[in-house]
Amino acid sequence: MPLDPQIQAMRDRRVHAATPQLYTLSLAEARAADLAAIQAEERAPEPVHSVVDRVIPAPGRNIPVRVYRPGAEPVLPTLIYFFGGGWTLGSLDTCDGICRALANQAGVQVVSVGYRLAPEHRFPAGVEDCRDALRHIAAHPDDFGTEPAGLAVGGDSAGGNLAAVVSLLARDDSLGLAGQLLVYPNTDQLAADDSMRDNTDPWLFNHRSVSWYRQHYLADEADAANPLASPLRAADLTGLPPALVITAEYDPLRDQGEAYARRLAASGVQVELTRYEGMVHGFFAMSGAVDAAGHAIAQAASALRHWFALDAVSADRG
Repeated sequence: MPLDPQIQAMRDRRVHAATPQLYTLSLAEARAADLAAIQAEERAPEPVHSVVDRVIPAPGRNIPVRVYRPGAEPVLPTLIYFFGGGWTLGSLDTCDGICRALANQAGVQVVSVGYRLAPEHRFPAGVEDCRDALRHIAAHPDDFGTEPAGLAVGGDSAGGNLAAVVSLLARDDSLGLAGQLLVYPNTDQLAADDSMRDNTDPWLFNHRSVSWYRQHYLADEADAANPLASPLRAADLTGLPPALVITAEYDPLRDQGEAYARRLAASGVQVELTRYEGMVHGFFAMSGAVDAAGHAIAQAASALRHWFALDAVSADRG
């Protein structure tokens, strides 16, 4: 189908304003423009019960996290969320709207992780930060007010890549997760599929965007085949937690995200895959401008409630 009318209107505004693609800017300019664009296209921040910035200690560094709680309950299941931005852009602020909406709609605690960015900190620094944040929260459930068995991971774009990779590492650590939320994830740094070839529109996220981010993230091209950079290339996907994979029709990452969903299903993992027709990469953060973003967030919240059996708890209380 053609671009969704709301996406087409957004593209037309970019053309009219001659908005430069992020890959044509300096890093500082691109990071500022990315945050400004997200804040312009999302709803006003939803109020939640509490938002607290904390740090998680890790060897030789501290990892900043932001904790969102939808209510006063002392213990809540927890989604650990990794923001998007090609491992190069993004921050705790760029995923703030998403985290607030998921906390409220799913009734879970959301902890977003401020992992180190490339090119200042190339692969695998971001992976290490996300893994260490998960391990720390799992090892200190009382400190974070979470259930030891009530952890899931999620993220969009590069954050979806990190969520998939952390799920692999958690499985190898025998650390059980309730689920993995993968929103248009990068799963193969070497992808040369139809969606990568077809999505060349200079006014939207395109194949040049993917290449720009990869060049910043990977220190060595050989890393592209490493399963910790390209989870689709992992030899074994068995034993992973249930997954919701969300893709967008007009996204160079569409085919690799859907290929990952198919491999998960073939490996015996429970998978729900939804392609949002007419959508582009990044739409999940556009709740103020694109109706489909609200639908996708509601779908993600529903998956979280299912993984954590919260609907059953609500029914029992009723």
